[in-house]
Amino acid sequence: MLPSITGQYLARYQRLGDAGDPAAALLPVTGAQRRFLLVRALDPAGRADIVPMFFAFPRGTVDPARLRAAACHLAARHPVLRSQPCVVRGTPALRPHPADVPLDHVDCAPGESAEDALRRTLAGWAAQGPPLRLFLAQDAAHADEELLAVVLDHTACDGQSLARIVEELGAAYRDHLGPDDLSPAEAATELAAYRDAVLRQLDAEDRAASPRALAYWGERLRTVREQAPPPGTRPISAELPSGALELKLPSPAGGVPFPALLDACRAAAQALYGTGPVSPIGYPWGGRPAGAQPVLGCFLNTVVFPADTRSAAAPEVTATQWWDDLDRADTPFDEVVRAARAGGSAWSGRLDGLLTVDDARHRTPLALGGTAGREVHIGGRQVRAPFAVSATQGPELHLRMVWDRTVLDDAAAEDAFAALRGALPAEAPTH
Repeated sequence: MLPSITGQYLARYQRLGDAGDPAAALLPVTGAQRRFLLVRALDPAGRADIVPMFFAFPRGTVDPARLRAAACHLAARHPVLRSQPCVVRGTPALRPHPADVPLDHVDCAPGESAEDALRRTLAGWAAQGPPLRLFLAQDAAHADEELLAVVLDHTACDGQSLARIVEELGAAYRDHLGPDDLSPAEAATELAAYRDAVLRQLDAEDRAASPRALAYWGERLRTVREQAPPPGTRPISAELPSGALELKLPSPAGGVPFPALLDACRAAAQALYGTGPVSPIGYPWGGRPAGAQPVLGCFLNTVVFPADTRSAAAPEVTATQWWDDLDRADTPFDEVVRAARAGGSAWSGRLDGLLTVDDARHRTPLALGGTAGREVHIGGRQVRAPFAVSATQGPELHLRMVWDRTVLDDAAAEDAFAALRGALPAEAPTH
């Protein structure tokens, strides 16, 4: 049997380590990081996937020098926050650098809001550079407020990392910490823990690409084929490259069951692409591998849900299928694509939609100097899929759908959002 894609990568990475100085060894990348780097390489503009968090503070709250020092302390402690992707002899890896987190003051043009200025700035994100960056903006219309953007390259974080970054950034700011407050021994320990976690993740991914798992995904996705045209096939008539709609719904204490959200995305796909096709809908899943330290990083995997739009599936059917999928959720995305194509699918690997779920009930806002920031959302940024749905579980279910205007027109997206909403009960039952 041929080695798995992950196994081949591990062999190439090991050869790099054997030929180099162990003290300056490159860090391996997880399957998720490999995918982000591949998507970036295939993007005509070389765009990186970024994860921004925006916080509004009373004007004068943020001490830029103190905040930058605190962010550099985080980067010194966590290797992934100071490492940049590179390709050495055809092998993707991370190269650690000294901790350096820039903090840029964003100037607003006359009449431009801080939100628009930050959106414009992030659209010009340079893929080569520190994976963690800070931006601070103020506008004349809101003279009593300033907006802080904490932005990460997605290769440096996943959902589990974001809450810790916010918590540790606030703590380092409170304690006036900087990069020099981390000893060389502590930095070496963190580096070893991160490398060990990634190698454990790669070992798990290699084992998850078993013949039985690949046969399962080959059959599960045999009829999948992306329905949406490639990005850029429609001219953008609107000012922003993406549109957005959102609403809040009553939510029980246990949250809305994940299969119900998958079926809601199925309804949206049916409204967008018609009845009959089987659309690939992706969602992130996973966490740190067994035995690993709880390091910051990108350890998620993209799991594919075949959204059959011929009819609305019974909730219990979707739930059963989803549980079966989760038994093989560790199979790396690139292996799943290869298995689907080997099983007869014409799927190229592009996704028709994305679903992310966030639990806000245990998340604390960024606090600087005793002042808690108000988290805000700034939309209108580029989308990696024709449509993406985010569901934030809290006292209410905050449902948001964004779409790529170079693929979908606003009227079609609005119909899809109505179908999405209509597929969810007014108040979902508990788990």
